[in-house]
Amino acid sequence: MIVNCVVYENGHRQRDIHTDDIAEAMQHPDCFVWVALHDPEPEEFRRFEEIFDLHELAVEDALHGQQRPKIEEYGKALFCIMRPITLVDGEFDEGEVAVFLGERFVLSVRQHATQGFLGVRERCEREPHLLQQGPAFVLYALLDAVVDRYFPVVESLENELENIEDQIFTRGTARMSLERLYQLKRRTMLLKHAVTPLAEATAHLIGGRVPALCLNTREYFRDVYDHLHRIEVGVDTIRETIITAIQVNLSMVAIDESEVHKRLAAWAAIFAVATILAGIWGMNFVHMPELDWRFGYPIALSIMGLACGLLHWRFRRAGWL
Repeated sequence: MIVNCVVYENGHRQRDIHTDDIAEAMQHPDCFVWVALHDPEPEEFRRFEEIFDLHELAVEDALHGQQRPKIEEYGKALFCIMRPITLVDGEFDEGEVAVFLGERFVLSVRQHATQGFLGVRERCEREPHLLQQGPAFVLYALLDAVVDRYFPVVESLENELENIEDQIFTRGTARMSLERLYQLKRRTMLLKHAVTPLAEATAHLIGGRVPALCLNTREYFRDVYDHLHRIEVGVDTIRETIITAIQVNLSMVAIDESEVHKRLAAWAAIFAVATILAGIWGMNFVHMPELDWRFGYPIALSIMGLACGLLHWRFRRAGWL
């Protein structure tokens, strides 16, 4: 589905155009066309492949989806994959954005993402002195919007981790805390897989052999890279803290199990003494003087009770009961 198809000249929006007029609009000097698609059908996408002369490998990656974030060069054109992640009702909403960049065109393709980028277009149009730098500034604006949406996600992960840490030492919550920690680790790795490759790709736009399209916008891409680096450091910190919390939680589980084992061992020892004494007096040998005593039975019970009581007192004093 086509969201927008607009022609810009010297950074100013000129008009919305039909797809049949794109080729003619790109012939004018100082003009470029920005087309935005949302979950396009393959036939619709193939049409733009012909209009913009897109590389078939880049088109294949964009159509199939589930790509690693990257920025690749195809001649004078650039192909970028981003994985926006946003919070929707407390859950991660992950999508994919493919951006094709040429000297006179920008084609952005959004797939499986509920939140659009109309705000990005409005921002670019409010800054015509920057937009006149051409498609490279549009790529920067899209990158910046995707990266800015990572910050609330990182903050939500930090808040959830703090909540879990607060109850780790609460008795009886070990299993629930462990499950929440593993779920949090999974979401953290999802964010890391979106951020780290994108940071590596963005680094190629600010140093070394910078693509010709991005020569005049290196400072803006450097700002995006700095934000990505901050997020990457935050994600790594969260991940390390989660690993530590899991280890502490497992230690707490082991301690709880040890306490249970000590209680069971203590009660087993108490009953073992009573069982031994009862077994001795239950053998019914002929020459057992205490069997003929009038007070033999109550004395035997008293000895067993005294022995069990003494062991119970010692175990309580040692902290086993």
